Amino acid sequence: MPRSSTTTLPLIEPVVPQRLERPFDDPAWVFEPKYDGFRGLLYVTRRDCHFRSKRGNVLRRFQDLCHWVREELPVKEAILDGEVVRGNLHYAAFDALWVNGRDLRALPLTRRKRVLQRIVQATSTALSQVFSLEGRGCDMLRAAERLDLEGIVAKRKPDPYGPDAVWYTIRNQAYTQRRDAGSCSAGRDGAGRPSLRPSRSLS
Repeated sequence: MPRSSTTTLPLIEPVVPQRLERPFDDPAWVFEPKYDGFRGLLYVTRRDCHFRSKRGNVLRRFQDLCHWVREELPVKEAILDGEVVRGNLHYAAFDALWVNGRDLRALPLTRRKRVLQRIVQATSTALSQVFSLEGRGCDMLRAAERLDLEGIVAKRKPDPYGPDAVWYTIRNQAYTQRRDAGSCSAGRDGAGRPSLRPSRSLS
């Protein structure tokens, strides 16, 4: 198994969603909002942390954010999958792949999300867990349209993480935002960290 050059953790190839045109409802699926940001796997050890892109490149421009996230994780070692969200800069995690030496990829998505929930603290200012809704893809897309989000992602609940996982992206056709090079500046709190608490809710 390949390993990262800067950590003792394995390099993991991210699951890449396929495009789907229409939303659907199905109790065997989980639906999440899709943010306009930078997909990144987060690698954390006691000595190091970094984000890697879908192509495996280290995202050095977000190294400060990476260190803030590491400080707020209650674990010594982790690999998370998520999105570096632009604008109010923070890391929105949606999957836990490795925690404290345990490889979680063979577990079903629902169990991995429960692990993620345990390690993302409610008081975190640099890290959040992506909201998910079971079975109700049409409602999720309507919420994404109302909030002007990029779209939604559909994921099969029993799937492991890897080439056998089936994920779909469904775009918000009315999406008005555009990514630009200057959009990744962080809002800051009093300690100089990113202020991540969203002003909008999916409820």
